[in-house]
Amino acid sequence: MTAERLSHLHTALNQAGFDALVLNPSPTLYYLTGLRFHLMERPVLAIFKPGQDPILVLPELESVKVAQVPFPVQAFVYGDDPATWAEVFNRAGAALAPAKLKIGVEPTWLRYLELEILKAALPDGEFVPAGAVIGALRLHKEASELGRMRLAVEAAQLAFNATLSLIKAGMTERQLASELTIQLLRAGSDSEFPFAPIIASGPNSANPHASPTDRPLASGDLVVIDWGASIQGYCSDLTRTIAIKHVKPELAFIHDVVAQANAAGRTCARAGKTAGEVDQAARKVIEDAGYGEYFIHRTGHGLGMEAHEEPYIFGGNPRVLAPGMTFTVEPGIYLPGLGGVRIEDNIVITHSGAESLSNLVRDLIVVG
Repeated sequence: MTAERLSHLHTALNQAGFDALVLNPSPTLYYLTGLRFHLMERPVLAIFKPGQDPILVLPELESVKVAQVPFPVQAFVYGDDPATWAEVFNRAGAALAPAKLKIGVEPTWLRYLELEILKAALPDGEFVPAGAVIGALRLHKEASELGRMRLAVEAAQLAFNATLSLIKAGMTERQLASELTIQLLRAGSDSEFPFAPIIASGPNSANPHASPTDRPLASGDLVVIDWGASIQGYCSDLTRTIAIKHVKPELAFIHDVVAQANAAGRTCARAGKTAGEVDQAARKVIEDAGYGEYFIHRTGHGLGMEAHEEPYIFGGNPRVLAPGMTFTVEPGIYLPGLGGVRIEDNIVITHSGAESLSNLVRDLIVVG
């Protein structure tokens, strides 16, 4: 599929008026080439220009990977002495002639290190964000991609169910996060998760992106558990909220409201609807219950090779949903000093509607 993806990229670059696209190690580079590299002090750059073989500049210790690329590339390899790097990058830049080019970059991934190297090697180049081109390229998931996402959801759900019986009052958020991490690996997740698990208990659960602390889980706590698995580079991202031993009436009520909002968002999601309409459907349930001011983030975000990508599910987004688009539906209510609730599922738009890839129980589970 990578050769076909490369052809699609060249078409998209031509249509958008770009002469070339440069990538450093990122999900997009993996998407186009099948190659994985770590972001490190030794820079790796790939340059894609319609009409010529892609250019790959990489350190010698990574050079064996060039043979894995399923199409011809121009490889420029450098050694460990940084004093020799400029000459290699300059030769790579010269292979892009003419030098005066409009070159797209991936703004959320390209570092200052690589940008300075590129400016030196291509002093007449114009470097412009190409996020829209890249987002459109990966927006509609192929069957093989959806297959990996289904496996990532399955691994995440297996890990959650295996962890559930281990949760007890007195264990800390950090201990629960470590147990969930172990279960994710046992369930088959790649070792590089989409993100570190979020475990937030009691008042901490009112912070949507809390980090696990040494706070012990206590009777009456709500615990927001937000986690995901990765299978062959594709992500899942789920959230469930549980209670420790018992639950206060208002917290039980807001959990029910969030569950209804989650259902409304999932029901609204289908081809022809906009991303904004999905957000509005979920948000209306929470607003009608009197908690609108406590729903403090968008209803969801795209999901695939990254935990956050296009399409973004916020109220003003006019993006029309189409088959193959994958995203989360994750409404929440967060009451400062008391606790919070979030329920998150992974959705794919189909020709007949939408499918939830996740099917964990959405009722409030009481444990401990």
